[in-house]
Amino acid sequence: GRVAVEKAFSILFFTKESIVQKIIFELKYKQNKKAGYLLGRIIANELNLFQANSPIDYMIPIPISKQKIRSRGYNQSKLLCETIYQNGYKVQVADCLIKIKGGKTQTNKDRLHRAENRKPIFKLNPTIKLNNKHLLVVDDVLTTGATLEMACKCLWQAKPASIQIVTAAYTLA
Repeated sequence: GRVAVEKAFSILFFTKESIVQKIIFELKYKQNKKAGYLLGRIIANELNLFQANSPIDYMIPIPISKQKIRSRGYNQSKLLCETIYQNGYKVQVADCLIKIKGGKTQTNKDRLHRAENRKPIFKLNPTIKLNNKHLLVVDDVLTTGATLEMACKCLWQAKPASIQIVTAAYTLA
């Protein structure tokens, strides 16, 4: 209820010591793109089944810092988007959000500390026009929703027609 979204859904449930945790860990910290391809295929299957009639103009990956891209070799959310597209969900992938320098990782923060971070961490890419467009924001894991909330608040500045969210997994922090 903190930001307006038309739909939000996650494909898998993430718990400690689960196979989902292992797949996400491989994707984010072991540079295992195959984990992203697997998750992207699963998400594409669900989108193709349940979102076939939903008008989406752009899939928007959550951006990460340049430093993380250098160390990881890729943005896991963008990899998911590209894999979703390659598996039949033919919606253009657009880098509409830009990560603002200086944002700290929230991986080791609890729900309370994530919610306290209210400084903007994204800005709009001025080259992509989002007015009256239907957007699907894609991320790997939904924990507290703080990152996705900030992304959606930023995107709403461009006056899209709607915003939906999909994540590979969600967890209860």
